This record gives sequence, C-alpha cells and structure tokens, in this order.
Amino acid sequence: MSPRDKQDELLQEVEKLAKHMSIYPHNLAPKIATNLECPVNAKEELLDECEVIWKKLEECQSKLTLLGTETLTDSDAQLSLLMMRVKALTAEYNQWQKQTPEIISTNPDVLVELGKEELQKVNHDLEMVLPIFKARNKKLKEDLKREQQWLEEQQQLVEALSVIEEEMKNQVVQFSEKRAFQELKIKMLKIKEYKEELLSALGEFLEEHFPLPEEDGSAKKKKSLAKEPTMELITLHEILESLINKLMTAPNDPYLTINDTFWPPYIELLLRYGIALRHPDDPKRIRLEAFHQ
Repeated sequence: MSPRDKQDELLQEVEKLAKHMSIYPHNLAPKIATNLECPVNAKEELLDECEVIWKKLEECQSKLTLLGTETLTDSDAQLSLLMMRVKALTAEYNQWQKQTPEIISTNPDVLVELGKEELQKVNHDLEMVLPIFKARNKKLKEDLKREQQWLEEQQQLVEALSVIEEEMKNQVVQFSEKRAFQELKIKMLKIKEYKEELLSALGEFLEEHFPLPEEDGSAKKKKSLAKEPTMELITLHEILESLINKLMTAPNDPYLTINDTFWPPYIELLLRYGIALRHPDDPKRIRLEAFHQ
C-alpha cells in the first residue's frame, strides 16, 4: 500500500471519530462534571466510553504523525503538509455539516442527570434575566401612570378652557351689542347737539342778515311799492326749516307749496343761489336742493 493510500485510510478513520469528539476540544481530554449525583455504574460507564474514544483519537493522531515523518521529503515537505491539513479540515467540515446531535450514553440515569443539569442552567439564566425584566416592567408601569396622570390633567385643562371660552363668547356678544348700542346712542346725541348748534347758528345768522320786511328800512321801502300783505310773513329761517323737514320726512315728494306767508324776495334769493328748486310743472311749489346726495 502506498503512503498516499495510507493517508486516505487514516483520514477516513479521523472522519469517523469526529462524530464522537464533537462535544470535546481537540487538544484536551474530556472532563466530566463532578457535581452530578449519578449512580456509580452509570458514571463509570460514561467514563469508559470517553476513554475509549480518546484512545482511538490518540492512535489516529500518532499514526498521522508517523506517516507524515516517513513520507515527507525535503522537496515537497511543505506541500504535503498543507495538503494533509486541507484534507483534514475538509473532512471535519463535511462531518460538521452532516452531523446530528448524538446521545452520549443510552443509560437513563445519565440522561436524567444531564437533563437536570441543562434545566438548572436554563433556570439560572432565567433567574439572571428576570430582575432586568422586572425593573423594565416597573419602569414602564411608572411611565404609564405618569402619562395617564398627565393625560387627565390635560383633559381637565381642556374642559376648563372650553368653559371659559363659552363664557367669553357670551360676554363678548353681550358686551358687543351693549357697547354698539351705547356708541350709537352717543353718536345720535352728538348729532342732535351738532344739529341744534347748526340751527341756532343759522337762525342767528338769518335773523341778523335777513330780517322780516317790517323790521328793516329797505324792506319798508320795497313794501311801500308792493301790495300790503294780507297774512303775517314768516322768516327766512322758518322757510329753510320747513324745506329741510319736508325733504327729510317725505323724500319722495319734497315740494313745498308757496303761499302768502312766503316773502317773494326770499323765494327769489333761494332760487337764484341754487338753494331751492321749482317744480317743473307747478311754479307755486319749491323744494330744497338735495345737498346730502
């Protein structure tokens, strides 16, 4: 058998043993937990199985070492060593890919103790994690309580603001109507006062500059040339006041009929300066010019 065939055969044996050594380090002998309270027979059986597997592994390693020293030459020593490593790693890789967990021992006592130990580890890990989650849960509860309290305060604030808003709306409406009425009343009083002042100033001006005919000398001369009036004449102030009242009370028919109480020179004066207008169909009727339009 050639050295190459021997290497292949040893590699196949290594691949078979890889299934049994997967749970142990490659360079250390397996250690058995001393805290397992296994029966004596089960413990000895397990130790025997481990010793057998370890011996087979040592034999394979020694055969590989001897075979490598015999076949290696100076020319291809490095290449052969690398090829052996590649094959060994490839075989181990393929074995790990195909491997399924195997039970170390079929003894029920050993399996029970191993299960207990695994459960104890899981229980220990859960006990280590439990305080962390309890602290997180407590913090979340505190945050939730604080957020609920804040929400209740905001809801109360919204309700209070809604009530204040409704009250303010009612007050604004009442205050606006009352204020508008008061302002309108004040404006009307001011207008009436201003109107009275204007009428008083107009009356004084007219009485001073446009008196009745019998109270002025020039008017008496004109009166001597004209006919004697049969009725008492009214002042220019009264004529203008009548025209203003007629225009304001009856804007659709603001014309005023001229009678003997109207002194003709005053009527001509009003018509000449555009203060009054005649009716287009009846010259006996006049109206005040609508200066406000």
